[in-house]
Amino acid sequence: MADKPEPDGIVLTEAQQKSRRQRSIAIALALGVLVLLFFAVTMVKGPAVLVRPM
Repeated sequence: MADKPEPDGIVLTEAQQKSRRQRSIAIALALGVLVLLFFAVTMVKGPAVLVRPM
């Protein structure tokens, strides 16, 4: 009997997994910076920008 079952689908190499992990971290950091930027702009303009008459 085989020790490891055959994996289904595409199997990534260690280098590809590392690259994917680094790319995911970079995307998460960029998204976090974007959120902080929007938050900072909202605070500079004033929270009242969220309160608008209908």
